[in-house]
Amino acid sequence: MRNSLLLLSAFAIGITGFITGGVPTSAQAQMVEGPELTWRLSLWGKRRAFTEGLEFLSSEVGKRTGGKFNIKLYYGEQISKSKENLDGISVGAFEAALFCPSYHPDKTRPLNVLDLPFLPLADLDVMIKANLAVFNHPASKAALDKWNARLYVPNPLPQYEYMGRGKPPQSVADFKGMRVRALGGMGRAAEAIGAVPTTVTASETYTALQRGTIDAIGFPFTYTFAAYKLDEIADWYTTNMSLGTVGCPIVFSKDSWAKLPSQYQQLLNDLKPQIYEAQKKAYAEKDEINLKKWAENPKLVGVKIAEKEMAEFRRIGGEPIWEEWVKENEGEFPARELLNLVLETAKGAS
Repeated sequence: MRNSLLLLSAFAIGITGFITGGVPTSAQAQMVEGPELTWRLSLWGKRRAFTEGLEFLSSEVGKRTGGKFNIKLYYGEQISKSKENLDGISVGAFEAALFCPSYHPDKTRPLNVLDLPFLPLADLDVMIKANLAVFNHPASKAALDKWNARLYVPNPLPQYEYMGRGKPPQSVADFKGMRVRALGGMGRAAEAIGAVPTTVTASETYTALQRGTIDAIGFPFTYTFAAYKLDEIADWYTTNMSLGTVGCPIVFSKDSWAKLPSQYQQLLNDLKPQIYEAQKKAYAEKDEINLKKWAENPKLVGVKIAEKEMAEFRRIGGEPIWEEWVKENEGEFPARELLNLVLETAKGAS
């Protein structure tokens, strides 16, 4: 099923390029003149499918400006820890950053709506539209303003699955008592079936799984499991749970953006569609590689949970948790409005 979806996705991307005439390459596009300038963009981990859109951005900006505007990517928490990227933006430590609201839910609470479990975000195109709708809502802008941050682009993640060690689960009931890495609302969904959720940053997952402090890791399927080498130590992975996803945007310092020459601002805005396409292409390519490799590994078992059980899991771990989130936050910001915005945008996009 997933292989079929990948082929359809690749076909759709190809058709889009045909209809629009293709996205101009740096060789075809007009060069942008301007002053010499370097921006630092704080990331974490290593280069992987999740960061390929930013690799494209960095490369293309350099090409289009003749090397005068340089966006330097800092991996491995070189200039900031993953949980502190917003802090760095707020004090001007760097000009741009990737961050995940679920790593620190209290910092940008309106954005947490995107982390709720089992939202109908069927594919990356729907995710991008839902993310943009949320990030452009006044409540979200106000939350980012507190950190001197402005949205550049969403950095969408595929739907989450679990990968773990030990006896492979055969049913939802087998997750009872299991210690799982589950962020945001997906953690609450895990609690609904008796699992024990914990928040562990991506960089800490390999050690946690290897040492047995966590039984299973919830990650975007498939690239993340391979990017953090979890598939080298795991015994099993799920294939059809589609637990949800998280919104992890790229933000710019508002001060840095205001100082940026207008022609560079225009260039960054013009590159957004190509960044999305580079990201989707990277995920599709990694899925093809990983699914083939895992299928050939007799020690790594793919687990498909019965649809009847998944329907019940979605019933108790989906909408009830959405409603809890609304109830907890409605007095602080328009939580109901944000939830409805996600659901309506997803429905329209689908």
